[in-house]
Amino acid sequence: MTKQDIFNQIKKKQSFLCVGLDTDLTKIPQYLLENEDPIYTFNRAIIDATAPYCVAFKPNLAFYESEGINGWLAFSKTVAYIRQRYPEMFIIADAKRGDIGNTSEMYAATFFNEMDLDAVTVAPYMGEDSVKPFLGYRDKWVILLALTSNRGSHDFQFTKDENGERLFEKVLKVSKEWATEDQMMYVVGATQGKLFEDVRKIVPDHFLLVPGVGAQGGSLEEVCQYGMNKSCGLLVNSSRGIIYADNSEDFALSAGKEARKIQLEMKALLEIYL
Repeated sequence: MTKQDIFNQIKKKQSFLCVGLDTDLTKIPQYLLENEDPIYTFNRAIIDATAPYCVAFKPNLAFYESEGINGWLAFSKTVAYIRQRYPEMFIIADAKRGDIGNTSEMYAATFFNEMDLDAVTVAPYMGEDSVKPFLGYRDKWVILLALTSNRGSHDFQFTKDENGERLFEKVLKVSKEWATEDQMMYVVGATQGKLFEDVRKIVPDHFLLVPGVGAQGGSLEEVCQYGMNKSCGLLVNSSRGIIYADNSEDFALSAGKEARKIQLEMKALLEIYL
């Protein structure tokens, strides 16, 4: 999927919402546990309810790997269902991989060849040779961790060198030379607020995957004010606030309502900033 394809969907749906499929068996409606595959059953209902209001889905691998082979099967079936039912959707594996070259080659083959995902999140700490293998696939994306939404982001990401350059700025400046804005996105947490201005000084045209709106307290309006570019350039993720909006048999209906609410906010913001 190209950058233009993503932007076309944003314009069509008047939304830049990414729904995070962080499916936790302890949090889904308990009656679903009677199903042979409760994770997939839950995901399918959430996908159908929210698809009209979002442009991307992001399964977080930790929630599937923790369930062993059954989790992997549910993940595989979820991706296949989205591909078949909603082929226009951008699908992100939130895996945060990144290792020496030959290992990254295997990770890339897993997510892009075997699973047919559009993008995978990658950690930059090991440098270029750990990221390059993911960039060898046509119309596939690396989403590099840059400035995250968690409290611990201050432990390393704001560390300054002798010239006063912060580590997250170094990551952006160096990594943008590895690929164009048609293959590389960056994770920038919604809780970072005005720092989106600093990010945009370095990567003005790249898409940003933005977690942290909703349960983590990030401001959607602030993200748009400081982070939106001429092609929107934002995929804003919401997970818990949508998929766990209700724990009853109406869980999917409630998830759809929450997604619709965010989509309407996004439509209004697109009219202001785009």
